[in-house]
Amino acid sequence: MANHTAAALSCDKTQRATLECLQSSGKTPQKIALRARIILRAIRGEANSAIAKALQISRPTVLLWRKRFAHAGVPAILVDAPRPGRKKTLSPKKVEAVVQATLHNRPPGKTHWSTRDMAKAQGISRMAVQRIWRQHNLQPHRLQTFKLSRDKNFVAKLRDVVGLYLNPPQKALVLSVDEKSQIQALDRSQPGLPMKKGRAATMTHDYKRNGTTTLFAALNMLDGKVIGECLPRHRSQEFVKFLKTIDKNTPPELDLHLIVDNYSTHKSPPVQHWLQRHPRFHLHFIPTGSSWLNMIERWFRDITDKAIRRGVFHSVASLIAAIEKYLELHNAAPKIFVWTKDADTILAKVAKCKEALGTLH
Repeated sequence: MANHTAAALSCDKTQRATLECLQSSGKTPQKIALRARIILRAIRGEANSAIAKALQISRPTVLLWRKRFAHAGVPAILVDAPRPGRKKTLSPKKVEAVVQATLHNRPPGKTHWSTRDMAKAQGISRMAVQRIWRQHNLQPHRLQTFKLSRDKNFVAKLRDVVGLYLNPPQKALVLSVDEKSQIQALDRSQPGLPMKKGRAATMTHDYKRNGTTTLFAALNMLDGKVIGECLPRHRSQEFVKFLKTIDKNTPPELDLHLIVDNYSTHKSPPVQHWLQRHPRFHLHFIPTGSSWLNMIERWFRDITDKAIRRGVFHSVASLIAAIEKYLELHNAAPKIFVWTKDADTILAKVAKCKEALGTLH
């Protein structure tokens, strides 16, 4: 049987120069540079099998690009040919049905849709449901919580507290004050494993309770430092003791404006009696159900995430030591928490939320 060698490809000088540029340029995509090398070897008259062996590709690949170059020249190797077939498309009616079902219905016996439940209900694929939800920014698996204050004096209290954040009084300090009560000293039943490549650190889900403490904290809105003190109980006498701590750790010539919540301890007779004897202290109460308005809560979240939640404490003393260490490090390089929303912006958002809730009844 005769061995027929493919004839050398023909091309002009301009095409050859273009191919050589594509082959040598560092900016050429690798797949296009490979195609250029195939064609240049074919132009020199090399056999198809020899080209395939030299470039470590299959002989059908060499034949494919020889054929395309012969038919359309250099432009043929710069783009991929369209693949056969086409993606199935859903009708606008079906897309609308998925969106409406997601927004207004629930699957039987369940609180929200999953992609598989919706796919089964609509007779389409799970991936099609995912595409529709992504296009319309629908996330039925997520749920955000909210709470609207029912305080009759909401507006007045809101303007008072936000005014302190945005326009603090002259010759005064604004302190965001609260208590993180019942912090548990939890010891794990077994030692956890440390983190390593490919595996997160581990911690047993069961634990031993070794007692509790309450962290009283005051966030200085001027410099971000926190005055903190751990006390065993959460009563009027402990709050008065913490007020004394604040008194000792702030410049005596400055008035102190304390933002606090509506916990009964803050309004008890012993506290009121102490405040009367210390006129530089002024308490400002946030609206009920509005803990987000007290900036110390943001700091409490940090200390919980970074020093408490994943800690292992064999005693209350070790828990307190960890809290005090975090306080020390924070105050060495304090982070200033800045309030940015004015009262009118917040009230407009609350009004919009109430209006939306009213449409549900």
